[in-house]
Amino acid sequence: MKRNIVLILFIVMSTLTFSQTPKKSESVLVNGKSIYYEVYGEGEPLFLLHGYTLSSKSWVPYAEDFQDEYEVYLIDLTGHGKSEAFKEDLSIKSVAEDLHLLTKHLKLDKIKAIGFSFGGDVLYQLALLNPTLIESMITIGAVGTWTVNDFPEYQDAFTFENRANFPWLLPYHGTDHRIKTLMEQFNNYTVRLSNEELQSIKPEVLIMIGDDDEGMDFEEIARVKKYLPDSDLWILPNVSHGAHEGETKEEFIIKSKVFLSKK
Repeated sequence: MKRNIVLILFIVMSTLTFSQTPKKSESVLVNGKSIYYEVYGEGEPLFLLHGYTLSSKSWVPYAEDFQDEYEVYLIDLTGHGKSEAFKEDLSIKSVAEDLHLLTKHLKLDKIKAIGFSFGGDVLYQLALLNPTLIESMITIGAVGTWTVNDFPEYQDAFTFENRANFPWLLPYHGTDHRIKTLMEQFNNYTVRLSNEELQSIKPEVLIMIGDDDEGMDFEEIARVKKYLPDSDLWILPNVSHGAHEGETKEEFIIKSKVFLSKK
């Protein structure tokens, strides 16, 4: 998880026992890497992208909320879950490139998308890579710019030696080797969108932020809102990083469906 790691621990753990059967699941080779995904429901394609060190499993409890209206794709982003482990230093743009090639493999020329944290940062990069691919998107706890170097306390806490403090890691990723790689790569988490890049992003964006998200800089949020051509900002009071989870889930589902249905 990218930010507010301990605060969302119990919410994450509650998803580990949830079970639902996808209509399709497979691993495919894209960009020389094995990428795993699952599909639920029927309709327009909707991608749900997880946070750092999570996996597609974290979105399974939400699939049933969207599957009557959308064909829901839950994807293990590069380095996560059942997808191939990182072979090189973490690059958010590279993860987005892998995702872009997956959409080509799936022959999808239009998608809608929701991305949490790392998944949201990946969506901004994907929107730059292919300006016509994403019709509309929701980012939760992410504005496309973030660096771990601004949060040394996260680097100190989020280490392989402390992995027992993050019990979702083993169920999501399976082996200590994969967990170690993920936790080491966290130190390479740096991504930035320039004003010009923000202005070039075509999809309508709903930026969803909890006002207690300690990992978010509200000056940066204001900059992104200023330069994104077509965006709405939703700030939830007394909510931390996982603004779509727990007591806010029902409100998130209702509002996200309204937003995504506009296009």
